[in-house]
Amino acid sequence: MIELKFKTTLKCAGCQEKVTEGLNNITAIENWNVDLESAEKTLTVRASEDVENQVKAVFEAKGFEAAKK
Repeated sequence: MIELKFKTTLKCAGCQEKVTEGLNNITAIENWNVDLESAEKTLTVRASEDVENQVKAVFEAKGFEAAKK
């Protein structure tokens, strides 16, 4: 199991909802969570393999950014 953390440009639960389907469709992801209370709106992903590029692609497709921490 790999744990990845990303600094994101998400601002609220509505923003999170826009990337939810894309993240849920990445089969290697076991679970994920966005801490909307943190200054960096940190996304934590637990996956069976490195999914950094796939996560970034989901965010970019919806007009957001995700940078690996």
